[in-house]
Amino acid sequence: MGGDGLPARISRQKSDPRQVRITVFRGATKVSLDAKGRMAVPTRYREQLSARCDGRIIVTVDKDHCLLVYPLPDWEELEQKLVRLPSMNKAARRIVRIMVGYATDVEMDGSGRILVSKELREFANIERQGMLIGQGKKFELWNEATWNEKRDAWLNDDDEDDGELPADLETISF
Repeated sequence: MGGDGLPARISRQKSDPRQVRITVFRGATKVSLDAKGRMAVPTRYREQLSARCDGRIIVTVDKDHCLLVYPLPDWEELEQKLVRLPSMNKAARRIVRIMVGYATDVEMDGSGRILVSKELREFANIERQGMLIGQGKKFELWNEATWNEKRDAWLNDDDEDDGELPADLETISF
């Protein structure tokens, strides 16, 4: 809970103290990394990240060979769930080993940049150009060419055989 009695993910709007705002990251943005691996966080997200987590961020890996970028409070919530998974379950152990094992604390600097470690950049094959994809409570950071290939494949794949849609998704109209 935050100091105002609201869950930590929810903050009060500055203009009207009765309104609440949930931090949601959305959109696709082309980003560049410099030779040291620093990525400028797009301006439109900086204020949200500063308010949400004081610029404290966790970057980890994803099974799809992209990076996941979480505000620290959202990562801590997920991490608590991950470490509670049964250690005798092979699949659960793998997920924890990969996600928690690669989790790296980063801080947004005064210029709004984060440093993406060499190990994380190598995992996702990100050299200079990337795509930052808002995913609600987190971002995905992709190698730009990989993102374009995957996106095009997903958009063109009408016969995707990943199983049935979850019941919650079947009730949404687009």
